[in-house]
Amino acid sequence: MYINRFLEQKIEKYLDKPEIIAIFGPRQVGKTTLLKEFYKKSKNPIFLTFEDIELKILFQEDIKSFIKLYIEPYDTIFIDEFQYAKTGGKNLKFIYDTVDNKKIFISGSSAVELSINAVKYLAGRIFVFNLYSFSFGEYLSYKDNNLYRLISTETNPSSIIIDKVNSYLDEYITYGGYPRVVLANDEDEKKEVLKNLLNIYLLRDIKYVAGIVDEAKMYKLLKALSLQIENVIVYNELANLVGVNTIKLKEYLDILEKVFLVKKIVPFFTNKRVELVKNPEVFFFDLGLRNVIINNFLKLEDRGDSGAMLENFVFRELVDNDLKYYRTKNGAEVDFILNDTTPIEVKSNLSDFKISKSFHYFLENYKPLKGYLLNLNRVGKKEIKGIKVEFLPLFMAKNVTN
Repeated sequence: MYINRFLEQKIEKYLDKPEIIAIFGPRQVGKTTLLKEFYKKSKNPIFLTFEDIELKILFQEDIKSFIKLYIEPYDTIFIDEFQYAKTGGKNLKFIYDTVDNKKIFISGSSAVELSINAVKYLAGRIFVFNLYSFSFGEYLSYKDNNLYRLISTETNPSSIIIDKVNSYLDEYITYGGYPRVVLANDEDEKKEVLKNLLNIYLLRDIKYVAGIVDEAKMYKLLKALSLQIENVIVYNELANLVGVNTIKLKEYLDILEKVFLVKKIVPFFTNKRVELVKNPEVFFFDLGLRNVIINNFLKLEDRGDSGAMLENFVFRELVDNDLKYYRTKNGAEVDFILNDTTPIEVKSNLSDFKISKSFHYFLENYKPLKGYLLNLNRVGKKEIKGIKVEFLPLFMAKNVTN
């Protein structure tokens, strides 16, 4: 069953452009499925995969024959699992520069350097798009499209609507947005699918492709990161816990980013004397995978880490934007700074429209045009010393980029 991906509409704007379209992302999020949707609508297409060893070898070792067999007879060429081709970027550049009037799509995992190396050869010839597990909007549009359409246009939803959406939000935050998880029939099946996904990451991508032989240490790192969402990484402490030195720890963290398990966000800096914290925070791309690592599938109201979960949710909703966090040596904290200008604080339930001292501090010292307080239950606006502060339900997190 195909579930509409919002990225599809974004890519459609570039279908009549000459550039190659590349879709990168983690395994099992639907990259192949999305390619096949475009394949169905394309003129005179061919669909190839570099999981086919003979095809991959022909591409790598005899590019001219590959062109004659698979490029020249077709108008639209789709190449799945492109990362398996070691000379992928160089040969694709040759195709682009020597064969006219062809539209080429590629997909692949950024789990290894191959995808990155492919892109460096193709500067000016490629548009790169990242596909992740379902965003909350994609998830809700599948679960209750009428409700999704309502909140997509509603700027001031009622408490009844907020509660209704939050019931879906609770499930999404608990089990995440991997397509196979979303389509599972019950909670037991969701958990089993998540366990299998974790094994794919650990055993296939991390262990074999990235060359990590010590699976136990990588798992220790994943578990440690799962338990310290929203906290600043202390490299020495984390390295001692995992049992590696800090250099190896940073290598492990880089690998986890390349397989789209986690992402580091760095602090917001200015030249102000009070700024101190320099180490990153780490968030997960999918909360279902995070929860299976620590084997905690409790609902939000029963969890001790609900605040961290909500903050990670906001990170996931805004992942394609420039996000930083804010900390000072005098204890002021703001969860996210969007595009170096807009402060975002994340809370659960609010009893009133008050903001924290830290948020006040940021407003007074940096005077942004506006700020946001994302929460589970309140909608409203407030002006503080001429600065507009908007209170929005968490499920409207994407509205802060409008």
